Amino acid sequence: MFGKVHSLGLTGLNAFPVTVEIEASAGLPAFDIVGLADIAVRESRERLRSAFRTSKLDFPRSKVMINLAPADVKKSGSVHDLAIAVALLCVTGGAGLAQIEQSAFIGEVSLSGEIRRINGVLPMTILAQKNGLKEIFVPKENLLEASAVRGIDVYGVESLSQLVAHFTGKSIMQPAEVFVPSKADRISSLDFADVKGQTAAKKALEVAAAGGHNVLMIGAPGSGKSMLAKRMPSILPEMTFEESIETTNVHSVAGLLDSEHPLITIRPFRSPHHTVSAAGLAGGGNPIHPGEISLAHNGLLFLDELAEFARPTLEILRQPLEDMKVTVSRVSGSITYPSSFMLIGAMNPCPCGYYGHPTRKCICSKNQVEHYLNKISGPLLDRFDIHLEVAPVEFADLSSSEKEESSESIRQRVQAARDIQNKRFAGTGITCNARITPELLHEVCELTDAAEKMLGNMFDKLGLSARAYEKIMKVARTVADMDGAKTIDKAHIAQAVQYRSLDRKYWKS
Repeated sequence: MFGKVHSLGLTGLNAFPVTVEIEASAGLPAFDIVGLADIAVRESRERLRSAFRTSKLDFPRSKVMINLAPADVKKSGSVHDLAIAVALLCVTGGAGLAQIEQSAFIGEVSLSGEIRRINGVLPMTILAQKNGLKEIFVPKENLLEASAVRGIDVYGVESLSQLVAHFTGKSIMQPAEVFVPSKADRISSLDFADVKGQTAAKKALEVAAAGGHNVLMIGAPGSGKSMLAKRMPSILPEMTFEESIETTNVHSVAGLLDSEHPLITIRPFRSPHHTVSAAGLAGGGNPIHPGEISLAHNGLLFLDELAEFARPTLEILRQPLEDMKVTVSRVSGSITYPSSFMLIGAMNPCPCGYYGHPTRKCICSKNQVEHYLNKISGPLLDRFDIHLEVAPVEFADLSSSEKEESSESIRQRVQAARDIQNKRFAGTGITCNARITPELLHEVCELTDAAEKMLGNMFDKLGLSARAYEKIMKVARTVADMDGAKTIDKAHIAQAVQYRSLDRKYWKS
């Protein structure tokens, strides 16, 4: 007897179709799996034997051969357990082949016959729908995640016994309703209203949030750098549905989704410790898993105490910041993950923290200061759109009883500016001003004559690089959007140039 059952596999974020072919013939009882399967897949033989026995199901007593096609693509993990179990049920009469021609099956089968959750269900369900399959059977715990995909019936399976009851008509399962996430809940204990003073810093971070710009904050200990950065998620704009799906895909593969809230609707905020390894930041391991820069996709990556990170680890950021993707290559293969994120770095100006402080004396030598600052390379420094000096908070601000502006009111202005950008870049794949491509730069960033003259003078006076020129243009475009201006004016350029002067003070470049 010969039969085929549809399944799906995953390499990185890329799902691929798998056909579980089964052939049962006369002979001594045997059960073999071929098709470039790893140890976890081959071990399914023993898991399924026990699962069938504990579920009181008949296990084939013939010579059974399972092939996972295509045979030249490696299959890994326990994702194919359920499809292999269904193929065995077809052989024993527990499921009819005609019933499953348009169905896909993914999930891990336990020794007791229960179906356990797996990672990466969302990208696999999306592929099943694109390939024209009508229904997909997934573990019950993954049901909400899979049901976010429209155009395919999704069934949540708890056990093999339940699946057999469904196929035999004893207890028909109903497909899940399409999951519609509730409006993003932004209620948070971290609010910009808690930050006293720092008006200039708040304004710069508002511009950064509106345009998706990278920010480097430098200042003395206690000036509020971390406090400001940790409140950034409260003013970030709403995610589009496409961004939500992209981000959820990454977290699904990493196994970080909450079964009760399977679709990520609030931009992620990742803040790894400065001891993070290069693999932890960029991704790696065996099997290869996404790192922090991919988990921050469409969100924010905050690196506190930036100069304390290992320099080779920091240099990994340079290419992903430009390409918005990271490729992890190992002996087992090469996987590309998306990494379009806002980067916020915070650091002290020297080891003691008080270099350039208006009232406290720095105890570091000149060489110590230079060595500390040079932990941040010039090319990496150049990739920050906004350089922000966070000054010490004044006593008058700290003691003031006047209420500061809330995150919600700031976010409304940020959202209005982002709405302008969404309309401007509709259909281009560009999500914000920070992602403007070189070919669109001059078309999108139209300057008045006065603005162009000012930028030319500043370019020569400050000796700006080509990348710095692009950054200033993009930031100025965001400032103009926040003013509701179609053309970039002199004041917009002045504000954008102001955000690029910090390296002249500390790095003397």
